[in-house]
Amino acid sequence: ATNRPLYFCDFLRRDVINEEGIVEVEAERVYEAINDIEALRARCYELLTFYNTQYPAKKMNLVLFDDALKHLLRVSRIIKMPRSSGLLVGVGGSGKQSLTRLAAYIGKNVTYQIRITKNFSDKDLKEELKSLMEITGHQGKPTTFILTDAEVKQEGFLEYINMVLSTGEIPGLIAKDEKELWLGNLRTFYVKEKQLGNVDPPQAELYQYFLDRLRDNLHIVLCFSPVVPKFR
Repeated sequence: ATNRPLYFCDFLRRDVINEEGIVEVEAERVYEAINDIEALRARCYELLTFYNTQYPAKKMNLVLFDDALKHLLRVSRIIKMPRSSGLLVGVGGSGKQSLTRLAAYIGKNVTYQIRITKNFSDKDLKEELKSLMEITGHQGKPTTFILTDAEVKQEGFLEYINMVLSTGEIPGLIAKDEKELWLGNLRTFYVKEKQLGNVDPPQAELYQYFLDRLRDNLHIVLCFSPVVPKFR
């Protein structure tokens, strides 16, 4: 029994789908073991087919060999946990981004990636990060943010990523009126979650709730190549 490898994941159970392809009942997410790698591979190919059907413009023709499967399970496990982020290191074309996209789809995460332009600057990166904060903290959607070394145009970009990873905020990024609007929208959720009744929570508590929500829902996956000189 100890010689049989076990693989753990939470997507083995299938959703109930009607004839029109609409999910009627979502499968329960149970983190469980499977010792049949071929059955696991078949399930992952099934989920890949669903992804390609839903996103034909981003279709991925992946070969899920054993190591690719194991990496997929690792990435899936990372983005399943609150406040969990990852650093994937491998040469270009080894499947870091593709497996992350598939894992994000399986985990029902929003996939977010910035589009680099010729004049992409600090200001543009801050706007992208602000959009991420809106999705994860304000809307409360679990999100996988893929960042590659090609998108780190300046080393200073990593400072902002560091801030988001360590505290969840970049000082002065969200304008006061916008911040008040977001917190106002979150008040109902906060009061319900904390069972405060008619008590009106202070702004500081609401802002901390926003940051906690943001940090729980945001998963940053850095996809870097070890052969690029700036990797160090």
